Amino acid sequence: MTVIVAGLSAIAHDAHAQNSYDNARATRRQDRIDAWHKDMAEFRARSAEDRRMNELADSIASIQARAALANQDFVLEADNVTFKNGMTAYVNSNTNFISVKGNRAVVQISPSNFASGPNGVGGVTVDGMITGQKVMTDSKGRITFSMNVMGIGINAQVEIYMYPNSNRASATVYPNFNSNTVWLDGTIVPYESSDVIEGSSL
Repeated sequence: MTVIVAGLSAIAHDAHAQNSYDNARATRRQDRIDAWHKDMAEFRARSAEDRRMNELADSIASIQARAALANQDFVLEADNVTFKNGMTAYVNSNTNFISVKGNRAVVQISPSNFASGPNGVGGVTVDGMITGQKVMTDSKGRITFSMNVMGIGINAQVEIYMYPNSNRASATVYPNFNSNTVWLDGTIVPYESSDVIEGSSL
């Protein structure tokens, strides 16, 4: 009888120890789950705040870009340029741009970071006077700014398209004396906020 009681006692002790171990494991597991839920909630809160801040920044940039476009006081800083043959070059926005200041426009294409080019910064810079400028907004909020640019080194029609709720824009330059159309994509910023580098004009 004593042996049986001792055996039962040992079994009960082992069962209690196992239950304590299982409970501790369950508690640790729940703690990890609770911590994960907390981290995810904090991450979502931060992500939502980041999205709100990004949306606010985009909205401010869009408003500034639209005002600059309407006032003919802006720069389209291009980050990629596509040529007639379909080749696209990802470029430095400091040296590839279309700028408009009052009645003067500058179109600069400098796809090379290695060769100086005619303008001294890897490409070509042309400037001229603006005529026939028009600003139109379609039903989706997309703005089209069109103008003719005439000067010693340029005689072209330029169309700039700016997307709603953003300062992203694309532009098409149609030379009047040849078919070497070029497309630029980038962002529009107020003229005084731009830090582009203007090379020597033709």
